[in-house]
Amino acid sequence: MSQLNVGLLGAGRMGAFHGESIAKRIPEANLYAIADPFPGAAEGLADKLGTNIKAYTEPLEMMKDPNIDAVIIASPARTHANNVIAAAQNGKAIFCEKPMAITLEEADRVLQVVQEMKVLLQVGFNRRFAKGFRNAHDEIVTGKIGTPQLLRSITRDPGLGDPTPIPQWTIFLETLIHDFDALLYLNPNAKPIEVFAVADALVRPDFKDKGLLDTAVVTIKFDNGAIATAEASFQAVYGYDVRGEVFGSEGMMQMGSIRESSMTRYTKEGVSYDTCRYDQDLLFDAYVDELKSFVDAVKNNKPTYATGEDARSALLIALACIESYKTNRPIKVENGILTVV
Repeated sequence: MSQLNVGLLGAGRMGAFHGESIAKRIPEANLYAIADPFPGAAEGLADKLGTNIKAYTEPLEMMKDPNIDAVIIASPARTHANNVIAAAQNGKAIFCEKPMAITLEEADRVLQVVQEMKVLLQVGFNRRFAKGFRNAHDEIVTGKIGTPQLLRSITRDPGLGDPTPIPQWTIFLETLIHDFDALLYLNPNAKPIEVFAVADALVRPDFKDKGLLDTAVVTIKFDNGAIATAEASFQAVYGYDVRGEVFGSEGMMQMGSIRESSMTRYTKEGVSYDTCRYDQDLLFDAYVDELKSFVDAVKNNKPTYATGEDARSALLIALACIESYKTNRPIKVENGILTVV
């Protein structure tokens, strides 16, 4: 195929960015159509991004279009599994924003249908495409720092807006899911065996009784002996903060940054630098590169770099966190089964 015809499902914040990447940053792909159930959303984004882009208010109608080769799913998280299944059943290759699913039953159904239909699936774990994280992974695989012993992953959002629409367990299923995948990625071939989570509403305590958790720390033990922590906050007043660290028997690696650029300011007030305040600024290259990788995989029938199985593994840790929070106990993870310690 010359260009990959892509249909975009979801014209919101993330969908708009992915649509712009396909339309303007990846020559090998063509933004063929946009679907969004919200009246006028698909049409508005299509008008902004180019000409001759079809607009649908019914996602299934777009997925049935025979001219579309692949679908990007950037709809609300709780709709992802059903939309992936629908796209797969229509023979489309699929890029799905995280999380792929929010229950193991959903995840297993997705994997079953994707396998049955023989379509490619990639999940939007962008840290695998951030240069520092990918370089660290590649060197860890070669044994550059020996055996991983201590790992750390951090996600701190710059500011919590109106918490009213945030679904319960978002901090585990949608925020820390990135960190869980990053820790699995940076500790190759290791499997989690125990998870313990502590969480609270420290930014907006007045919303805790409505199910909001905005601050969390998770400890994960792996079967290779490594111990990891994942940490999240919905409000870091100094900027958008995504970092990781792996300490091994032969050294240490750190990756990620909050800096807007490499420029450092030295004045009579002291030393300072500007920080990123938006994920699409901090992780711009990673967001584009994950789509480039997806397009390349589909066009050349190559395996994707963040698979449905990877998504299920991260989800298993997220679900263990929920059980740990509910019981205030560690949760054992064995063969996909969660057990209170």
